[in-house]
Amino acid sequence: MSEPQGSDGTTQRLPVLEKDDTLGRPAAPDTDGSPPVQEGADGRGGRFWSVRRVPAGIVALLLLIVAGAFLYDIAAVRAGRPALRWRRELARQLAQRPLDDTWVLAGAGVAAVLGLWLIVLAATPGLRRLLPMRRTHPDVRAGLHREAAALVLRDRAMEIAGVRSVRVRLRRRRADVRVVSHFRALEEVRADLDTVLAEAVRGLGLIRPPALSVRVARPGRKG
Repeated sequence: MSEPQGSDGTTQRLPVLEKDDTLGRPAAPDTDGSPPVQEGADGRGGRFWSVRRVPAGIVALLLLIVAGAFLYDIAAVRAGRPALRWRRELARQLAQRPLDDTWVLAGAGVAAVLGLWLIVLAATPGLRRLLPMRRTHPDVRAGLHREAAALVLRDRAMEIAGVRSVRVRLRRRRADVRVVSHFRALEEVRADLDTVLAEAVRGLGLIRPPALSVRVARPGRKG
């Protein structure tokens, strides 16, 4: 559906009217241009949870191999055949070695580390590179990749006069911006960067906007 054209050939956006459910009258349009935040939850939501396909696949494969080996040996013993050599050796070692043996302690340590690793994977959401955005609809969740957010901040910083190069390192709660300026006063460039990047961070629509850390320097001497 095309939008109506103005007399000078420019596109004119029609005003959006939101219906007031209580009085039946149209509400005033939103003037700040930002999407409405979902009521009741302040638009907040947790991080996206990772599927953990690789760890789950590895654990499932190991359990399948171990369980299959034991089931095969037990079925062979039930059929009148002697137990396999590895199971007899394992039973002998477990019966003879004391609890303070080095190999027993090492095996217990490895098992404990693997168990803690699985617990951490089950209790943490993962997907650290995906930053959750504010929810504007109860049935819709959106996320923004760190690389894309860092690219937005870099492009906005490059628009400022005097900026030669920009390097952005975006974390979950902090954005480190390193700028090289080849002309203009560093204080002026820094003031423009603070204003523009603060607006850019708000425009990302993240649940937890990262704190800005901006550094401006002159290019190093060649040679």
